[in-house]
Amino acid sequence: MGKETGFLEVDRKDRTYADPKERLKHYKEFVIPHAEPALREQASRCMNCGIPYCHNGCPVNNIIPDWNHLVYEGDWRDALEILHSTNNFPEFTGRICPAPCEASCTLNIIDQPVTIKSIECAIVDRGWKEGWIEPQVPGRRTGKSVAVVGSGPAGMACAQQLARAGHSVTLFEKNDRVGGLMRYGIPDFKMEKHLIDRRMKQMEAEGVAFRPSTEIGVEVSFKALKENFDAVVLSGGAENPRPLQIPGAELPGVHYAMSFLTQQNKRNAGDDEARAAPNGTLSATGKHVIVIGGGDTGSDCVGTSNRQGAASVTQLEIMPRPPEKEDKALTWPDWPLKLRTSTSHDEGVERDWAVLTKRVIGDNKVTGLECVRVEWNNGRMEEVPGSEFTLQADLILLAMGFLGPRKQGMLDQSGVAMTDRGNVDANLIDYRTSEDMVFSCGDMRRGQSLVVWAIREGRQCARAVDEALMGASELPR
Repeated sequence: MGKETGFLEVDRKDRTYADPKERLKHYKEFVIPHAEPALREQASRCMNCGIPYCHNGCPVNNIIPDWNHLVYEGDWRDALEILHSTNNFPEFTGRICPAPCEASCTLNIIDQPVTIKSIECAIVDRGWKEGWIEPQVPGRRTGKSVAVVGSGPAGMACAQQLARAGHSVTLFEKNDRVGGLMRYGIPDFKMEKHLIDRRMKQMEAEGVAFRPSTEIGVEVSFKALKENFDAVVLSGGAENPRPLQIPGAELPGVHYAMSFLTQQNKRNAGDDEARAAPNGTLSATGKHVIVIGGGDTGSDCVGTSNRQGAASVTQLEIMPRPPEKEDKALTWPDWPLKLRTSTSHDEGVERDWAVLTKRVIGDNKVTGLECVRVEWNNGRMEEVPGSEFTLQADLILLAMGFLGPRKQGMLDQSGVAMTDRGNVDANLIDYRTSEDMVFSCGDMRRGQSLVVWAIREGRQCARAVDEALMGASELPR
């Protein structure tokens, strides 16, 4: 461990943020990182526990105590090497991962976990600044070819690992730019997109060929894909949104969150309005916005609406308000259920819990939303008599999660078996589908999940593909 008494002498102090009034004026990142002395001091708090629960809390099994110690010692380059040994893209997770590792930290028992996420982000940002991150070009080529379909974090991680094993890898993406939901679902104020472009350049130098604006099942048939590649990896997202099934949900002014978020990201990328919004502009400017769904996507809609100049923003959640603080004896080291307030919430929003939407009000456009309060008893929801109320609304954004991948096109053509939950059926051992030499990983296989889980599955799937092609693999699992 870095310093035996570090956790006793140093309090937790995480990164800070720019003032909400200032950051609402732009779509850039607004995190204020620590200076190096403060980072090394925070790293000194890591106790290198005999059982490092942070390992299990982290889906990619980051070797957290080791790189904490190296940061404390000032050995940033070795810290970067250890960080990259389990995580292809720590600059992504260091910005948008909810940090289950910190929830599992032993010091979280007293609500003082090590600032793991901040240190992780600092290590990789330092690596890019110093020029330590370079393409890892394989020493030999295998002569085998792999098509990876879907360029989110799972597809990017899988493609990079397979290229480093010497295979010829082509990464297909139906959208005009690579990155999946990281590109068009995560607002720029949480993660700027030049970070994706920088990794793409590294991957191109390693041998990955990118094919954006190419939808498998439309521009290229799945049959042609199988005929031209030795293996195929399905690494698309869970893009089928959960619908709002109430009267009036078809009215103009009711939209899925991803349509709203994608348009703004396209504008930020420099697209003109016709390209950013081919089906019509969605804007919160001057409008009373209601976001239905209390998760991260809903929070992203809140932050984007406020930056667009909404008259008001209300976020509704059907589940009851979580407790301010979890019961450690019941939850630690698992991910706890507790109230979470994001930076977007701090910028201005009215939040309400245990609310069921009943009817969208309006004639030719949305003017309001009828709701009722609910109570939860033993997992069953019951409406509270006499609790009906109406909210003014000009724009309603649906952020209620996703039901799995889209079936039309590629999946229908592929013939792969699906699970009862509507995901591609592939196990966690070899990631094989029911079709020969067709594999699947990420949200398309596991359902809607975190970026860090996608990276883990992409890496593990790459090893499974390498083993299937070569009989053995030296890629880490």
